[in-house]
Amino acid sequence: MAGSPAAGTEGPGTALRSWLAQIWRLAERRRHAESDWVGTGDLGESMDASPPVVNRMITRLRRDDLLRHEPYHGVRLTDEGRRVALLELRRQRIAEVFLERVMGFGWHEVHSEATRMCSGLDDLLVERMAEMSGRPRRCPHGELIPAQDGDLTPMDDCPLSGVEAKGGALRVTRVLTREPDRLEYLAALGLRPDTELEVIHTAPFEGPLQLRIGREYRIIGHSLAELICVAPLS
Repeated sequence: MAGSPAAGTEGPGTALRSWLAQIWRLAERRRHAESDWVGTGDLGESMDASPPVVNRMITRLRRDDLLRHEPYHGVRLTDEGRRVALLELRRQRIAEVFLERVMGFGWHEVHSEATRMCSGLDDLLVERMAEMSGRPRRCPHGELIPAQDGDLTPMDDCPLSGVEAKGGALRVTRVLTREPDRLEYLAALGLRPDTELEVIHTAPFEGPLQLRIGREYRIIGHSLAELICVAPLS
């Protein structure tokens, strides 16, 4: 019926859903830390938003019971906020796979394009895109795609920066950055999801890591290794 809302668009608008999805991403990066609270400064930087804009968005999301805010701690999603965030991530990640597999975009290009696309995607279109893309389980960056009900099992991996040298063969599970320059650099190094590698040496005091990928050696900085997640090859 003309003028009716599209399926799957009820609830928070696109802008709010994008903020919830980004809060979930930042909290996921802190999964191995002592606290999963997301700092408002980190949130503003990742969304390229000023403190007044961050405060306004937090106020709106808190009013709708989608997140909790504690001074000096930051923000944390409620159960409903997490559900909405994961459904938005499902849309984004399916759109990313569609852009890469069907439309031929590079993995460094798909995130920003998919984020823009999501404002016009309803559930029917998302599922058609998933079908055309071969029902993917992971996005081009290795992240798992949430189920249609918003369920998502955490990945059993850890940052490459925390792996001890000569600890055995590893597999890259995912990369956490979406910055195009960094993604192009990682691709040039051969560090994409499912790449097999071994940590040969780690310099002290958060120094660089020496890796072996097949018969080749690579050296990467600690800050970049924090954005690469790995799991034992076995």
